[in-house]
Amino acid sequence: MSELITADLVDLDLSAATKDAAARSLAERMVAAHRVTDLDGFLADVAAREAQMPTGLDGGIGIPHCRSEHVTASTLAFGRSAAGVDFGAADGPADLIFLIAAPAGADDDHLTILSGLARRLMDPEFTAALRAGTDPAAVAALIRGEEPVEMPVPEAEGTEPESEPAEAAGSVPFRIVAVTSCPTGIAHTYMAAESLAAAGRAEGVEVTVETQGSGGFKKLDPAVIAAADAVIWAHDVEVREKARFRGKPVVDVGVKAGINRPAELIAEARRKAERGEIAAMSEADGGEDSGDGDAGRSGADHAHFGVRLRTYLMSGVSYMVPFVAAGGLLIALSFAIGGYETASAKSVADHFVWGEADSWAALLNQIGSAAFAFLVPVLAGYIAYGMADRPALVPGFVGGSIALTVNAGFLGGLVAGLLAGAVVMAIQRVPVHATLRGIMPVLVIPLIASAVVGFLMFIVVGKPIASLQNALTDWLNGLSGSNAVILGVVLGLMMCFDMGGPLNKVAYAFAVGGLADPTDGSLKVMAAVMAAGMVPPLAMALATTVRKRLFTKTERENGRAAWVLGASFITEGAIPFAAADPLRVIPSVMAGGAVTGALSMAFGATLRAPHGGVFVVPLIGEPFLYLLAIAAGTLVATALVVLLKGARRATPDPAGEAGAAGSDDSRVTVAA
Repeated sequence: MSELITADLVDLDLSAATKDAAARSLAERMVAAHRVTDLDGFLADVAAREAQMPTGLDGGIGIPHCRSEHVTASTLAFGRSAAGVDFGAADGPADLIFLIAAPAGADDDHLTILSGLARRLMDPEFTAALRAGTDPAAVAALIRGEEPVEMPVPEAEGTEPESEPAEAAGSVPFRIVAVTSCPTGIAHTYMAAESLAAAGRAEGVEVTVETQGSGGFKKLDPAVIAAADAVIWAHDVEVREKARFRGKPVVDVGVKAGINRPAELIAEARRKAERGEIAAMSEADGGEDSGDGDAGRSGADHAHFGVRLRTYLMSGVSYMVPFVAAGGLLIALSFAIGGYETASAKSVADHFVWGEADSWAALLNQIGSAAFAFLVPVLAGYIAYGMADRPALVPGFVGGSIALTVNAGFLGGLVAGLLAGAVVMAIQRVPVHATLRGIMPVLVIPLIASAVVGFLMFIVVGKPIASLQNALTDWLNGLSGSNAVILGVVLGLMMCFDMGGPLNKVAYAFAVGGLADPTDGSLKVMAAVMAAGMVPPLAMALATTVRKRLFTKTERENGRAAWVLGASFITEGAIPFAAADPLRVIPSVMAGGAVTGALSMAFGATLRAPHGGVFVVPLIGEPFLYLLAIAAGTLVATALVVLLKGARRATPDPAGEAGAAGSDDSRVTVAA
């Protein structure tokens, strides 16, 4: 640990005029210390990271950093510039410059040290000591934490030392949970966390931070999230498992805002909580782990196997959904322009006439088909990614592609992803010499895992899964009468139970999987799934319109937005209502969804588009009956929720506003 920085890696008279020159000067010291093997290659990685976001921080700090295959051991070099170097900070040049280098497969211990340094940079006494230091060895020891920071601050005569604000006796502090993350997860992630925590202490606010960094992350306790009044996301990469924060006001900003203006973010979080502004979550924000596998496992290792399996599968489905939306809607639009025969048109690379609508239809169809061709590989790749991080991407994609080759389809992609993740996780448990760690994730693991997964998919499991896929297709094609209605009921219940959660995703993924090779049965399933998914927000919108007195002012405002969300097939539009009153809302919308799913199947409605709501009605088979099914389910759900809420409130507020106690109860219910 003590070798992270030495006196040879400290330059107290850095003379570089530009950030590139500063990085080169400090990197040359790393090369001389045998910490970097390729100076130009490493500097290219530093520049690539810098291009993502400037690394200058307020307070005269520059912190260029990257992960690179040219780094042999996690290393820190420090330079102090009298003239200052511009690293893009809003308040001017940096005089304290830290170059952080982490190997591609950096171990958690070194990353913990680097994160600790990032937090200490938020301490003004620490940075003042760095500016005052005259001995490189002493400065290196200070950075390593081996020398205490001794910067006594004289107090003005006749004044008392400042103390942290205290909450009134017996009162409950305002509670915030926060997530911080940056592209490399080394520096800004932890600096933002420390900045938010310090601002919270100054404001008398209880701030609990989850750092989603390179060294892994420990998930916030669900009880802590439930008790929080608001959420702050300070991030430059996607927040993992956003669904945990449903029903909360969210302040969503970049990671540098968390470092530079934490007090403003806390104040904004307070305002949103007071106004009851609940964050809307899109379908892609479901309960999946969209981050790196090792990090995700650090919080889920002890979870039940079924919970972990669901997380892995939802990760793949989440990444697949954008391909579904883009490809499916392009194909649907091509059918609207040129008819279903567009699917058999010649390649537009060989034949395209600018003035012919059929050529444009064929172009859209072939672009959409190209996007659809990625569905199974992306599904498999990101299931594996959710299990075992980036090394699992290659075997996952390879396995998904083979699933298409052997006609194993959507089910084959699921199995390939799980196999790839399991194989990589097994290889990662094999102890290797330190000299091999750098090439394991980029060469050895993808090579071995791809060979193993390819063998299993081609020789062992591919054909049986293909047979099962064919049997499922035949069963869907043969659905009629009561069997179809029962399937519609089940799909409707699944779509409406958790409104964007795991069951909703499973039903949606089942329907989308059939679109890759559409049949009459699979098109009926897609129609039933979308129709049922539109019911919850439409029902809540209608309920807040016809019985305003049963809902708070905030809920009525959410109800107006729910009209558009429901019409667009965004089931999550009903989540604020379900979070505030789950025992009445969820059973009501499930009943409505079941009615809609059953009627859609009974009417024989079909749908070739995977999304779009009422905006793709021209592409629906039996469109009028389809809309009738949606209307019937919406009316059933509305009637039930009004009946149940009316029974609870025998004496509704005549002004149409929930009283103070009612509003508080609603907020507490969301928090719980």
